[in-house]
Amino acid sequence: METTLNLESVFVEESQIPQEFLIEEIHQREFLSCGELKPWNGEVHSVYSPVCVHTSEGLKRKLIGTYPVCTQKEAIDSLDAAVEAYNNGRGVWPTMGVQERIACVENFTHKMIAQKDIVVKLIMWEIGKSYADSIKEFDRTVEYIYATIDALKDIDRDSSRFQIEQGIVAQVRRSPLGVVLCMGPFNYPLNETFTTLIPALIMGNTILFKPPKHGTLLFYPLLQAFKESFPKGVVNTIYGRGHNIVPVLMQSGKINVLTLIGSSKVADELKKMHPKVNRLRAILGLDAKNAAIITQNADVKLAVSETVLGSLSFNGQRCTALKIIFVHKSIVDEFLSQLTAEVEKLKYGMPWEKGVALTPLPEPHKPAYLKECIDDAVAKGARVVNENGGETCESFVYPAIVYPVNKEMKLYREEQFGPVIPVLAFDDLEEPIQYLIESTHGQQVSVFSNDAEEVASLIDPLVNQVSRVNVNCQCQRGPDVFPFTGRKDSAEGTLSVVDALRSFSIRSLVATKLNENNKHLLNEIVSAENSNFLSTKFIF
Repeated sequence: METTLNLESVFVEESQIPQEFLIEEIHQREFLSCGELKPWNGEVHSVYSPVCVHTSEGLKRKLIGTYPVCTQKEAIDSLDAAVEAYNNGRGVWPTMGVQERIACVENFTHKMIAQKDIVVKLIMWEIGKSYADSIKEFDRTVEYIYATIDALKDIDRDSSRFQIEQGIVAQVRRSPLGVVLCMGPFNYPLNETFTTLIPALIMGNTILFKPPKHGTLLFYPLLQAFKESFPKGVVNTIYGRGHNIVPVLMQSGKINVLTLIGSSKVADELKKMHPKVNRLRAILGLDAKNAAIITQNADVKLAVSETVLGSLSFNGQRCTALKIIFVHKSIVDEFLSQLTAEVEKLKYGMPWEKGVALTPLPEPHKPAYLKECIDDAVAKGARVVNENGGETCESFVYPAIVYPVNKEMKLYREEQFGPVIPVLAFDDLEEPIQYLIESTHGQQVSVFSNDAEEVASLIDPLVNQVSRVNVNCQCQRGPDVFPFTGRKDSAEGTLSVVDALRSFSIRSLVATKLNENNKHLLNEIVSAENSNFLSTKFIF
């Protein structure tokens, strides 16, 4: 295909990078373990930004820093620190009162906010997310933390009373599960990691967390805040190659909770490594191939607008992205025409540019994989609808609208996780319904129609295939108070502000027969405030 985009011009020379977005190279030589920032003198991994710069040798990814490649020894040492800090539920952190744990998290959040500028820039440089969206990710994460604190206060208030049933008096509260291994994804490295780490932490668990492969350095400015805000060994970081260090952690049997936002294949392999599978709780956000169903009664302009947002926000690198579009054949030509026009309006360029919508991709292999998917579709009868669709230059891939897609193609089943929009036409609504029934994924779906009877006829079968049906809007995670989960291979457990607190804890109770002696005993414990669990304190 003849290019008219000159994608090479997207990238600039080092001297052309605006001063306010520059960062000095960060060479991390320490990691947080057992309450200390321990020095590292071993192997390191070089972090290259998806942003390339023009050099005398051509385009080169910009080096932004290095971080430790720790070994199994350091990983096990950090695990042992978390185990010791939990101490079979007898440690300082799991036995601490809810109000005191909240104070620690608030203290951490204040210190985190002080690091906003550098963390935001690192998000932008490490994964190529636009500067504006990097700010949004940071701010949304802070909002999530405060919403989690408020939700825990509500839970604790509801638990601060005794219940009397059938002559038994009891107090029911939530208690922690143990040691949590937390691994977040590269596409929302701060936010998605913290939507599991923070609720797990605030409920009294101890944490072992591994930053994502792309989006590692951005946690470095926060290590001191973790160290200063929590008791020794409560938060520990592990660095290194996941295939080397994570299996030994799982095989130890000392991990009580696995929380992973990533691949279902990886999650399955890790769970099988645990020697006591019935003791392991898993909270997982996994693959998705969310579909849009655009019926003949849809507002085409609205459907196009939401499809562009849903399929290309952060270059389509979201688990909630729209990854396959079913369009009724009576409107498919009009839909494709409008979709092409809207995609052409999107600004592409460097992540610091104002209003930029399309930016370089962080995964080095991704451009080649997307080309493979497009070539496979074209070989099997599809075409790239939009001019220059699929054009590539180094880490940048221009969006491709591919039509008509069929079940023989990779794009029909595989999660492309990039700026490719597969479109296919349908005659009967049973076709997209059957697609979702047969799919191994079951996260969300978007339905576009202004016919109430038609929408109703789709809602009832689809809510039993996916966890969220979006009507006349794109798929998305938020608002964070709504349940976020999936069926089939798309999730295990539920994440939202309240659900996450429940996921990382278990209901425990203290109960006794209601008689004068026991009433006196309970009153004495509560009055003396000798127990953090058995308590009627009311948190305001």
